[in-house]
Amino acid sequence: MQIIKLKWIAFLLGAAAAALMAHGPLVALRELSSRDEMYSHIPLIPVAALYFFWVSRKKVECVSGWSPAMGALAGVSGLILYWGVTRLGDALQPQDRIAIQIFFLVIVVQAVFVTLFGLKAAKEGAFPLLFLFLVVPFPSIVQDWVVSLLQRGSAEATHLIFSLTWVPFFRDGFVFQVPGISIEVAPQCGGIRSGIALAITCLVAGKLFLARAWSRVALIVACVPITIFKNGLRIVGLTLGAIYIDPRILESQLHRSGGIPFFALAMAMTAPVLWALYKLENRRRKPSEPRGQEPESSGSKAASPGEGNAENA
Repeated sequence: MQIIKLKWIAFLLGAAAAALMAHGPLVALRELSSRDEMYSHIPLIPVAALYFFWVSRKKVECVSGWSPAMGALAGVSGLILYWGVTRLGDALQPQDRIAIQIFFLVIVVQAVFVTLFGLKAAKEGAFPLLFLFLVVPFPSIVQDWVVSLLQRGSAEATHLIFSLTWVPFFRDGFVFQVPGISIEVAPQCGGIRSGIALAITCLVAGKLFLARAWSRVALIVACVPITIFKNGLRIVGLTLGAIYIDPRILESQLHRSGGIPFFALAMAMTAPVLWALYKLENRRRKPSEPRGQEPESSGSKAASPGEGNAENA
C-alpha cells in the first residue's frame, strides 16, 4: 500500500510539473474562461476529475502495475507536439494555439498516469482521464461549426413553435417578423453555453446512474435536440412577452442573462430521458448481472492469479 500512495503522490507531482511547464497557455486559458462565458466551466473540470479519481481509486489500485514504455511514448510525443505548436507562434489564431497546447498538456498528464499505474489501471480510471479533455477549448473552426448548427436548429425550433401559436409571423432566414416586432436568431442565441453545461451535466449523470456505454452516449446525444428546443421556447417566450406584456423585455436582463430558468427547463426535459434509459438498462440486464458491470464477451479469458497487481505480492 505504501507503493500505491507513492504512486498517487508521484502522479500529482507529475501533473503539477506538466502544469508548470505549460504555465503560459494555462494563464491564457484562465483569461479565456473569465472573458468568455462559454468556457466558464473550465476551472471546475480538474476539481471534478480529482473527485472521480478518488471514487475510482480502489478499482485503479487493484489492477495497478507499470507501463513505462507506453507512458514514455505518449508523454514524449505530447511534449514534442507541444513544443512544435509553441514554435509556430503567430501562425495560429490565439484560441487555436491555446486549444492545441492544452490538448497536448492533457496527453502528458495521462501519460504520467499510464507510466505509474499501467494500462489496466488507465482503463479503470478512463472516465476522469478522458474528462480532463473538457478543459480544452474549441478550436475556432469547431466552435464556428457548433454555433452555426445551434443557430440553424434554434431558428427551425422557433419556426415550429410559432406555427403552434396563434401569433401570425413571417420568416426570412433567421429573421422573424411578428406584429410590431422583428427578431433575429443571432449566433449567440444558439445557446452554446447552456448546451455545453447540459452536456457536461449529462456526462456526469450518465457516469453516476447508467452502466452501459450505449445509454451514456444516447443521453449525451439527446442534449442536442433538447438544447435546440429549449432555445426555441426561450425565443418564442421572450417574443410573446414583448408583444403582450412589455416590449422592453427584449432589452432586459432576462433576455441577456436569463438563461438559468431555461437551463432548469432543459434539465427537466432531460430527466425523463435519463429515467427511460435507466429503466431500459434494467430491463435488458441479466438477472444475475450486478449493476455497473459490463457483460463479458464469450471469448474473454479470466486473468491469471498473478496478473496485474505486482505491488501487493
